[in-house]
Amino acid sequence: MAMRFCILGSGSSGNSALLQTAGTQVLVDAGFSTRKLGQLLEGVGQGLERIDAIFLTHEHGDHAAAVEGLKKFPHIRIFANAATARAIQSRLSHRPDWQLFETGTAFRFRDLEITSFAVPHDAQDPVGFRFSNGLRDDLISPLRCLAWLTDLGHAPMHIHEHLREADVVVVEANHCANLLKADNKRPWSLKQRISGRHGHLSNQSACELLTSIASPRWRHIYLTHLSRDCNSLEAVQAAFAPMRATLSCEFSIVAPGEGTPFFDLL
Repeated sequence: MAMRFCILGSGSSGNSALLQTAGTQVLVDAGFSTRKLGQLLEGVGQGLERIDAIFLTHEHGDHAAAVEGLKKFPHIRIFANAATARAIQSRLSHRPDWQLFETGTAFRFRDLEITSFAVPHDAQDPVGFRFSNGLRDDLISPLRCLAWLTDLGHAPMHIHEHLREADVVVVEANHCANLLKADNKRPWSLKQRISGRHGHLSNQSACELLTSIASPRWRHIYLTHLSRDCNSLEAVQAAFAPMRATLSCEFSIVAPGEGTPFFDLL
């Protein structure tokens, strides 16, 4: 096994994914209650007692809600940068096993190499990740990479290379601009935040980003973090139809609250 990956849940109500290698099992974000997260893991034949680490992109509850309940699982290491850890620690009743990294650096955890990079979002110090396993130019254990990019209002140039070098790309397609504009539940100020340069990518923005850096290396693209009220599967499909016609990789549009089957990066 090189890497196996599945999304446990995605959307404004919670985000988390499971990444497995021969040497470790980790979560990318943990934005559900600990009980709910445990149930989601049980649904794919796993459990929190078998998770070695969690990598947090930022402190918002839909990405970090489970950390409070993880005092029952003290063996789990929590990787975050210092600003994210401080923001989360301030609302905890215990101190988890924080593993701090500096944004923009690469580091190792067991048989994974993790590269962190800054993203523009309205959090303390939000990041994206690139997870790599294997060896470059090795036929037995080839290098495989997964890029995780959610919660950003725009994509500066430094982000492009992280996506271009990945085999699997997870990127948000948060909202349809027209549906957001027409939404009656959100005040104007919140709409401005969502659509701003430190908010979330729209369908069109996400499509333009991927189109501008389309890579023959890509094997699977996951479109995630869809708004339940301000987006729809049909809107995402329409926005990405031209791009999907030109690429040979697989696409998955992850509906709000849903997960995905495992994808094997062999």
